[in-house]
Amino acid sequence: MNSTLKGIIYVALGASSYGMLATFVKIAYQQSFTTAEVTTSQYVFAIICLLFLNFMIRNKPLEKATNQDLKRLILSGTSMGFTSVLYYLSVRYINASIAVVLLMQSVWIGVLIETIIDKSKISLSKIAAVVLVLIGTVLATNILKNELIFDFKGYLFGFLAAISFSITLYSTNSVAKHLHPYKRTLFMLFGGAIIVLFFTLFTQILPTYFQIEIVSKEFVFIKPFDSSILYTWGILLSVLGTVLPPILLNKGFPLVGVGLGSIVSALELPVSVTCAFIFLNESVLFIQWIGIFVILGAIIMINWNLLIKR
Repeated sequence: MNSTLKGIIYVALGASSYGMLATFVKIAYQQSFTTAEVTTSQYVFAIICLLFLNFMIRNKPLEKATNQDLKRLILSGTSMGFTSVLYYLSVRYINASIAVVLLMQSVWIGVLIETIIDKSKISLSKIAAVVLVLIGTVLATNILKNELIFDFKGYLFGFLAAISFSITLYSTNSVAKHLHPYKRTLFMLFGGAIIVLFFTLFTQILPTYFQIEIVSKEFVFIKPFDSSILYTWGILLSVLGTVLPPILLNKGFPLVGVGLGSIVSALELPVSVTCAFIFLNESVLFIQWIGIFVILGAIIMINWNLLIKR
């Protein structure tokens, strides 16, 4: 198997893994688990797994991390925690197939972040791709018709998750790149865990203990933390959402390049929609599929120059 094909398989598996996540979170909600319980269990097992993986490579000659590297990784990792919380809140209010479309707005938000931070010019092809993403989103969410229930909270959380996810992707490609992927992922998880811990404290643990609402009752769950989430959904969600994707993507992207890798990673979108259709019986209209393929086409357009340079 040549290296390019191997890289494509790594990236495809990583993207597909992340694409299945929303469906299983939705099923966990149907079993009365809360957003706090889902996110906490996911990060607990992910950190344990990454600690084990880092222990396994302890004797390999690796680049040493400075205190500055670790601080930057933890800080950038907070965006991972925000993404998990916001994305799962979005899934609570709207269909999983719609939530993932909103998350994919990270495509054009990432272009905007790159332009602002790196002070690079936006090409006409990127502008056209951004317009296509927006058109595809209107079609994929079917926002102009009444077949789907519009919930402002779900759409807002989904869009905020896309912003946070864009920051995560930018950080992943720019912070402490000289370190081993396992170490980088572990310290980013520490940053994400801080956000998840605060979310769990203020929406479930403290309200349950004091029997008071600390934030809006829309997000407060006055009930004891259900530890059964740890052995029912925690392991699966951590593997699919926090362990496998970064490891597989970090292995795959160097083999295929950013252009082809970004195109293959867009597989997350159809996989997520298909899983929601199969496991949750969510209706996906023909016009929504058109919107999804328009977004995929925009992703190819944005990365076309990088692809033909390989």
